[in-house]
Amino acid sequence: MESKQLQESEYKQFRDFLELQCGIVLGENKQYLVKSRLAPLMQRFGIATLSELVNKTMSPFERQLRSAVIDAMTTNETLWFRDTYPYELLKNQLLPDLEKTCRSVKIWSAASSSGQEPYSISMTIMEYQQGRPSAFGGGVSILGTDISNTMLEHCQRAEYDGLALARGLSPERRARFFEESGKGMMRVKEVVRKRVSFRHLNLLDSYTLLGKFDIIFCRNVLIYFSPEVKAKIIRQFAQSLNSRGYLILGASESLSSLNEDFEMLRCNPGIIYRKKI
Repeated sequence: MESKQLQESEYKQFRDFLELQCGIVLGENKQYLVKSRLAPLMQRFGIATLSELVNKTMSPFERQLRSAVIDAMTTNETLWFRDTYPYELLKNQLLPDLEKTCRSVKIWSAASSSGQEPYSISMTIMEYQQGRPSAFGGGVSILGTDISNTMLEHCQRAEYDGLALARGLSPERRARFFEESGKGMMRVKEVVRKRVSFRHLNLLDSYTLLGKFDIIFCRNVLIYFSPEVKAKIIRQFAQSLNSRGYLILGASESLSSLNEDFEMLRCNPGIIYRKKI
């Protein structure tokens, strides 16, 4: 057997382990994904085979390795203003609606990856306030959470290379919201960063300590979970939203019959969900 291949029994054990640890469900034919994500860790940790790495990961005594493996398996690519319409809805519909009754607004980006989503939210709110400078005088708070400590460190640095900046970011927004930070990198300006905070969170855990939110973004995340875990997460989102608060999912995601706490709102384009009274 090649050093970078897993036996079927080992792959099944690893699938069960990953689902238990963070809720992610790997398909039966995703060995290639495990191989591509974990192979770089073999050299980093001085482990000769993928089989040995996987088996060590499942040991409770290999905390550093376990953390690195979960980081590698849960890191997903993202881009600025992904799909465009959620941010247009935020600016043109949700913020005007909230402004009628709220002096402040609190938003949660529930899988912040490398930071593009929470910073895109902050930029969108700044653009809204440019036309309505008195809006949300009580403050704007955006929380980004992720299970990956590596991604959270990236978020907090708020530095991006040319390739990352080219994905979804217009030249106008780049000029307005970024500044050079050296070595070909650009950093999100402090005026955008100051309203965004980050913390580690596994979506399988409790959200009680996070408080209540007006809007939750959880985009392109639920597709990785089993129906049972999805239902649990949606229940906890409902508990974490203020009355009539909004939940924004990915374009290919739906609550369907998972939860009765939300009403579906068809927008043009897109669909969002509002917590029932």
